[in-house]
Amino acid sequence: MKKKYTHIFFDLDNTLWDFKTNSKLAMELTFSHFNLELKGVVFEHFFDVYTEHNAKLWAAYRMKEIAKKDLTRQRFLLTLKAFKLNGVDPDKMNTFYLNEMPKQKMLMPGAIELLDFLKKKKVKLFIITNGFKEVQHRKMQRSGLAPYFDKVFISEEVKCPKPGKQIFEHAIKSANAKKTNSLMVGDDWDSDIRGALNFGIDAVYYNPLKQPVDIIIGGVKIINSLSELRLECR
Repeated sequence: MKKKYTHIFFDLDNTLWDFKTNSKLAMELTFSHFNLELKGVVFEHFFDVYTEHNAKLWAAYRMKEIAKKDLTRQRFLLTLKAFKLNGVDPDKMNTFYLNEMPKQKMLMPGAIELLDFLKKKKVKLFIITNGFKEVQHRKMQRSGLAPYFDKVFISEEVKCPKPGKQIFEHAIKSANAKKTNSLMVGDDWDSDIRGALNFGIDAVYYNPLKQPVDIIIGGVKIINSLSELRLECR
């Protein structure tokens, strides 16, 4: 797989920006702001239920089965209903949470070191992310990631989420890149890896938890740490 990559496209959440940690920190602030602990709710349980609903709703959103407003409202509404919490506005909770989340700055281990290395190698860097534009741009700015990237492609702005070909095609054309010299790096096997391969570019599957992969596909490199990506770009 090793070749000269001139353009590298990164996923953002859980690839460079530590979504798992940052989202939990933001939810802890939200939970406290709305005084849910005074209602006899345990945060860890609340967060687990929210996470389950959020994942299902995002899957439906990627399939264009629901709209953004339904995702953002339902994930909190369903969680509140599960705990029989009345008198808490799910829309206000969502607004507070989305305001707090981009303020969190934890990055995945080795992210800045890798980006510094790639910049020195004169590699053009880009982001392709599923998410909401008002949140993703702020994450980039607050965490210090923004200066490393020439362009950021967000599914909400492109009107096509990964793994759809349209967002990859838009990114490649906007970056003035060639497929043969382009690489996608991400932590989601379906959205990032299959999406990239279906479009016709190589991919690196960032798998820090070493989750089992049933099928090894040509054009895919699996790494467990971001530092391993340097070996592909020397």
